[in-house]
Amino acid sequence: MAWPLLGGVAALAGCIAAGIGTLSLAAALTATGLPDPGPVTTLGLPFVRAAGEVAAVVAVGAFLLAAFLVPPQDNGVLDVDGYRALRVGTIAAGAWAVCAALLVPLTISDVSGQPITAHLNPASLWSLASLINISTAWRWTALLAAAVTLASLPVLRWSWTPLLLVGSLATLIPLGLTGHSSAGGSHDLATNSLLIHLVAASLWAGGLLAVLTHVLRGGQHADLAARRFSVIALWCFAAMAISGVVNALVRILPSDLLTTDYGRLVVGKFVALCLLGVVGWRQRQSGVVALQANPGSRTAFVRLALIEALVFGVTFGIAVGLGRTPPPPLPIGVPSISDVKIGYDFAGPPTPARVLLDWRFDLIFGSAAIVFAALYLAAVRRLRRRGDAWPRGRTVSWLLGCLALLFVTSSGVGRYMPAMFSMHMAAHMMLSMLVPILLVLGGPVGLALRALPAAGRGDPPGMREWLLAALHSRVSRILTNPVVATALFVAGFYGLYLGGLFDVAVGSHVGHLVMNVHFLLSGYLFYWVVIGVDPTPRPIPPLAKVAVVFASLPLHAFFAIILMMMAKVLGGDFYRSLHLSWHTDLLGDQRLGGGMAWAAGEIPLAVVMIALLVQWSRSDQRTARRLDRAADRDDDAELAAYNAMLSELARRDR
Repeated sequence: MAWPLLGGVAALAGCIAAGIGTLSLAAALTATGLPDPGPVTTLGLPFVRAAGEVAAVVAVGAFLLAAFLVPPQDNGVLDVDGYRALRVGTIAAGAWAVCAALLVPLTISDVSGQPITAHLNPASLWSLASLINISTAWRWTALLAAAVTLASLPVLRWSWTPLLLVGSLATLIPLGLTGHSSAGGSHDLATNSLLIHLVAASLWAGGLLAVLTHVLRGGQHADLAARRFSVIALWCFAAMAISGVVNALVRILPSDLLTTDYGRLVVGKFVALCLLGVVGWRQRQSGVVALQANPGSRTAFVRLALIEALVFGVTFGIAVGLGRTPPPPLPIGVPSISDVKIGYDFAGPPTPARVLLDWRFDLIFGSAAIVFAALYLAAVRRLRRRGDAWPRGRTVSWLLGCLALLFVTSSGVGRYMPAMFSMHMAAHMMLSMLVPILLVLGGPVGLALRALPAAGRGDPPGMREWLLAALHSRVSRILTNPVVATALFVAGFYGLYLGGLFDVAVGSHVGHLVMNVHFLLSGYLFYWVVIGVDPTPRPIPPLAKVAVVFASLPLHAFFAIILMMMAKVLGGDFYRSLHLSWHTDLLGDQRLGGGMAWAAGEIPLAVVMIALLVQWSRSDQRTARRLDRAADRDDDAELAAYNAMLSELARRDR
């Protein structure tokens, strides 16, 4: 019964998307001025896209179930339920790859206004796809989905399923970077909100379908899977609601909601989301509770889950139809160059007041900073409720790190970062040095291990066990090798700026997202190895940590000198294309960025050295206390033995 259910949801989404696409065809052709490409493209493109997106969320949900909703065997091998879910994910990822590949010629046909039969030649198809952003995105999606499919085939152990889940989510990224959200004003907010929306929707819808098929098959631990998914669904609902509202407000005015086709589809999608929230709340109150009370009582859960699955199918169909419907033009006049290329305008050159007060909230990194701070405080509160203490210094350090992340990405620094190399370098230095140091000194791993409940004997593993498994994995041991951590940290400087990657990424919103993620993660990994209060899978003595810090300093200083002495302007073509009247000395701005990189290395060095000295002192104190306790237990047996040895040596000498 599972496969007919999944196929029915995909067919429902495809039919609704095709119907909406047919109704909005005339408006779309009028807006683009292109001829009708024919019924195969008009009906086939929205149907294949909607069915493919359902296949994508099925893959995400199946890997989610295998990774975190049902337990593996004691030896780490997937049990029957996990293996079934893994195979469902493999088939769904393969179907997603096929649909994405079919969407390449369908998109070319739609954009060119010619029948699809004119674009079936593989040679011309490949060259044409590289000229159209959406076709290129579908080509990348097909490759990523095919890679996930092939990677999942030999998997039998649980440890690989989280990586497959991450890979299946990555197949949605090219989709989130194209369409209405990637063009026009405020496309930075629109793209970020769409990425959050897609990830949350895929986890929620995919998890629901995975749990529903698991229950229909009579799988074990259905009550556990439903309880864990209920928590995920609640977070996903909040993320979908907030990101959906932000994305809609960027694309449409409130007055157009009931007067345009696009607005009515937005209202329909909002109503479907509200209905999903109501059904999900009812599921938490009755279906999940019934499963907890009696794992064999599955009728209430299945009934509500079927309703929710049907609503999800309708929602996906509306979403695809929404992407096929031209949005109403916003009354913004003629947009500026920076508004088109970056997503917003600038009031003028960066002044101290603008850097401090001219904020533009970053939906991804700003939201992450707020969520990280809230989760940390919740964990500290849990410890204190049960009578355990947690150092205030660590809490202050973590909160300062979250505040620094929020400031760097959402204040004037983040606002001017895409338009000026000096501001980009200032953000780079803070994201790779200041923020990671503060976060690392907060000791989040140790806090999580103390706050998360441990699974009892015979109980399935939970978040604490998953965290321990990640810390002791082979990947963690490789990444925490001082040589590897230092290489990843330093390679970002040379590879990005001196290897030609910066010129490619500087004009792309996704390029800035990837750079920020790399700066943050590589910096955190390096400082975790060097000064982290959390234990690493590969601990090194304090003297070796000092050596690692001093070994990385010349590399950092040499990079800054190269920047200040370069005659070529990095990203010069993009910066010149912005035509900012107050930003014309690009080479001087680049040298200023190099000076910032030079100066930025001194402050982290001082903080690192102080932290290492404090940790070294505390390590000696702990060793002394441990020796004192051992001496108290055995009446200084070690000291007595040492004195006896000296006495024996003296006797022999006499």
